[in-house]
Amino acid sequence: MKTKIISAALLAASLMGLGGCASMDRSTAYTAGGAVVGGLAGNALGGTTGTILGAGAGALIGHEAAKR
Repeated sequence: MKTKIISAALLAASLMGLGGCASMDRSTAYTAGGAVVGGLAGNALGGTTGTILGAGAGALIGHEAAKR
């Protein structure tokens, strides 16, 4: 239950933060979005370590996707 509350709070904070970043370039927006999605997925699958690894992997994937 505690993990779901933390995940929901993280998602809400991320959406508010990204909403205020309309002037970001594409690469930065994709990297940040990938980190958020990866962090949430990592948290659901592996707790704290999963969150860190998921955020890193998501940021990398988002950055690479922005290059296309």
